[in-house]
Amino acid sequence: MAPTLEDWESQLPPVPAPLANYTLFRRSGRIAFTSGVVPLVEGRLQAEGRLGEDLTVEEGYEAARTCALLTLSILREHLKGLDRIRQVLRAVVFVASAPGFHEQPQVADGASDLLVEVLGEAGTPARMAVGVAELPLGAPVELALTVETRR
Repeated sequence: MAPTLEDWESQLPPVPAPLANYTLFRRSGRIAFTSGVVPLVEGRLQAEGRLGEDLTVEEGYEAARTCALLTLSILREHLKGLDRIRQVLRAVVFVASAPGFHEQPQVADGASDLLVEVLGEAGTPARMAVGVAELPLGAPVELALTVETRR
């Protein structure tokens, strides 16, 4: 049997602390935004480096899943439950990429797949997968979400 939303909520990691001077969450009416989240596990990066140079697509996919879990933790805390998410509107996934690496969409699928696992069809985002030279702390992936909330 597939995990319920309550099962997922009980398994989410702690909300990460901001890495600099910003807020993790901002809401305007029914639209909520998260700041970019990197794949931290117990305060340390799950992986470091660039895809296509230091890491495989599979490692990047797993890092993107971790980013999605952390982002859902932020949303759960600020919205007082994942059931307050009506739909994920947009996911922006930054992928630290070596020259010539073109599989950013496959890495970003780690976040998209997790969002659909947890939220069903409402978790399917419009998405950008953007290759960049570097990310904070040497992270391989960073994720930011825009969601529509229920009243």
